[in-house]
Amino acid sequence: MKIMIDQHKCVGSGQCVLAAPDVFDQRDEDGIAVLLQDNPGEELHREVREAAQICPAVAIALVESAEITR
Repeated sequence: MKIMIDQHKCVGSGQCVLAAPDVFDQRDEDGIAVLLQDNPGEELHREVREAAQICPAVAIALVESAEITR
């Protein structure tokens, strides 16, 4: 799984950080989401998918492993 954040869309709600704190953080100056890791292990995939689903700005995009290898 590869994760991408569109920082221009991000509204700084922090829902991603609450759902997957090992993968997402927020910049101190404006709260915009940043990635701590863009290709997390399988043990974090469920939390990352939840973060993408609950993002109010739809700023998180996921590319599943099968799509990467094509």
